[in-house]
Amino acid sequence: MDGGRDLRRLPLIERKAILKRIVPNNDRVRYVEHIELRGVEFFRAACAMDLEGITAKWCHGTYQAGGATTSWLKIKHPGYSQIEGRSDLFTARAEGHTTRGRTIAPRLLLA
Repeated sequence: MDGGRDLRRLPLIERKAILKRIVPNNDRVRYVEHIELRGVEFFRAACAMDLEGITAKWCHGTYQAGGATTSWLKIKHPGYSQIEGRSDLFTARAEGHTTRGRTIAPRLLLA
């Protein structure tokens, strides 16, 4: 919310502009920059650095809470060298499972 105004119906690009203006610059919260129109090149760079993949979002998509629809895609690097056991960890985090008595919470990004 921005001054009590619900921003969820605004396009992502507008929400990000507001976030950039209001998010404090410190070590606990960070505004996440984005790259437009160069997704294939960005994905190739992520693969070259042996990263797990990238997240893509529709710039004009609205915020979708829960449910079966989403405005983002996780594009995984098929040759990621540390893939062994990663899908189980990702699923556990996404579903909020526990391990060794601790809840594995999903990672959240400001986007």
